[in-house]
Amino acid sequence: MQLDFDQIAVPFRMQPGLRRLEAGAPQLTRLDPASALFEEKRKVLQAGQSRLSVPGFDPTPALQAIAEKARQDGMADALGGDKPLELAFQEDFAVLDGDSTTLPWLCVCVPSHWAPEEKLGLAFAAVHAPVADNAALQAAGTQLVRLVTGGACWERFVWTVSPSPGHDQHPRRHSRTPWPPAGDADAFACACFLRAERQTFFPVGRATRQAVFTIRVMIQPLVQAVNTPERAGRLHASLASMSDAVLAYKGLAPARDPLMRWLESRA
Repeated sequence: MQLDFDQIAVPFRMQPGLRRLEAGAPQLTRLDPASALFEEKRKVLQAGQSRLSVPGFDPTPALQAIAEKARQDGMADALGGDKPLELAFQEDFAVLDGDSTTLPWLCVCVPSHWAPEEKLGLAFAAVHAPVADNAALQAAGTQLVRLVTGGACWERFVWTVSPSPGHDQHPRRHSRTPWPPAGDADAFACACFLRAERQTFFPVGRATRQAVFTIRVMIQPLVQAVNTPERAGRLHASLASMSDAVLAYKGLAPARDPLMRWLESRA
């Protein structure tokens, strides 16, 4: 699965973008042991940096819900033997508690420029406080948490353009990759990657107000992802409508001009 370009909003807005998943829609993806993602996740696991929990929280019901979801998605064997959760699936995981609106448990190996240890135990509003242009998101926070912890399954996509092909972008494990020189738009685009996340929610049992939050990072060379004039035009329009605050938050400010020149030539 790669990013559905219909999920690229025009004009761009920081908004939830949730859509309800049909019954039986897959939410987990088997992790290939030969993939670069497997190796990146393995390093974080071996360093003891993948799992975080608030004191006293029992993740057993959430782990059981993940195992059941794997069975429903046709991967009952994914957690067989002594394989850890981190290396069974492409997804990272968190538990969202609907009563407190907090994240009491995380299993995150490849965050996108955020530190999981800084989000542990925080309420929804605090987790999203650094997000640019977040007024609409914050205003709907309580309703959103109630929605995604109400027993149904949900999906959303977020995206950006990055000069790094790496999945793990923890700010203390990896410094930001510098953008290439901006003079030649074609060369600039060839050094960039479309980084997207498919984020989903599914319930933890039937008697809890908890949901498992999944994050699947998908990376594709930009010149491969933008392979039609329609895609180029949509991405161009979305970038053109981003506010300065959003560009700064995503680290895209130095990249917008060469990206837009390249996209315009492809649209």
